[in-house]
Amino acid sequence: MKTHTLETQATVTPALALQLLKEGNARFVNNLRASRDLLQQANETRDGQWPFATIVSCIDSRTSAELIFDQGLGDIFSVRIAGNVINTDILGSLEFACNVAGSKLIVVLGHSSCGAIKGACDHVELGNLTELLSKIQPAVYQESQTLEPTKRNSKNAAFVENVANLNVRHSVRSIINRSYILEHMIAAGKIGIIGAKHDLATGAVTFFDDTWLNDEASIQAMVG
Repeated sequence: MKTHTLETQATVTPALALQLLKEGNARFVNNLRASRDLLQQANETRDGQWPFATIVSCIDSRTSAELIFDQGLGDIFSVRIAGNVINTDILGSLEFACNVAGSKLIVVLGHSSCGAIKGACDHVELGNLTELLSKIQPAVYQESQTLEPTKRNSKNAAFVENVANLNVRHSVRSIINRSYILEHMIAAGKIGIIGAKHDLATGAVTFFDDTWLNDEASIQAMVG
């Protein structure tokens, strides 16, 4: 598979970027990795990079974006933080990726059985981790399907997964609400954003269609 260049990046739309990731994940799930020479890609990108998408994912060792989307060197930006939460540094990285480096799509990628989500569900406090987990708490409190207080913890797998899904959606909204630059790029159709979740057991990524934002109307439908 060929290395992306400035010219090929320019031809990628947000919708095409999403399709490329879906196709890559399908290859991963079916163990049909695209043929690529990584050493050659390293050489071809030594003077510049033109990634077509940016993935905000968890630091979990089993959910490397390059692997689960079957992408090579120079294809995607990978922003990783426990619990795929959003902070100022993450927003700055996304603004660079899209507004400066030309990335066409942001994916907020959660995953099943997330340790950070479990920690937030159990209200864990541990040094600097306490502040990070506090960013997941809105999703914990927003979960409304689990009514029994004794089941609102990490021992309840269904509760954990519900919170993980809500946390992805919360992160998508945070990006829109906190970055004027990215919001206006999306409103203008220059980039898109979508939430998704990676199943550790199967490798499959499910994209949340209700979080697909690529114009002013879709932004208004989500955030009002």
